[in-house]
Amino acid sequence: MRRLAALAVMAVALPAPAFAYERWLQPPLSLPQGLRHTAQVPIDPKSKNDHPANTLRELFPALSACWTAPEGLAKFERTEITVRFSLRRDGSLIGTPQITFSKTPADERGKALLVEASLSAIRHCTPARVTPGLGGAIAGRPLSLRFIYDGPKGQGV
Repeated sequence: MRRLAALAVMAVALPAPAFAYERWLQPPLSLPQGLRHTAQVPIDPKSKNDHPANTLRELFPALSACWTAPEGLAKFERTEITVRFSLRRDGSLIGTPQITFSKTPADERGKALLVEASLSAIRHCTPARVTPGLGGAIAGRPLSLRFIYDGPKGQGV
């Protein structure tokens, strides 16, 4: 009996092993800071919805529908361009969209045309029509939209 009492006192008096506290000392996991989407462009404009986007699945295709192949650019192989931007609660742009990645087989003039086409697609599609719920969820958060254009091989610009 004395041994049990002594063990109980020691168990309470001794500090718990470090691993027992680790789960309490760790900060909570954070949500992803960026929201990403990849779109095969150009998208058929007839597929664009007239109602405000309520989910990211509805928002990104609506923004991608504004992308068009630039004038003066011959069709060429696969091109990938990623645009990063943020929206306010009402769907309007915060600041200037930025190109964060570009993979083009074109020369400098062709790259400039594709960059301008991607930036103008975001500018022309904003303010995006979003519901108050989606607007509150995406307000101020970085959004990344990757445009992938698969044109037939051509002569360049």
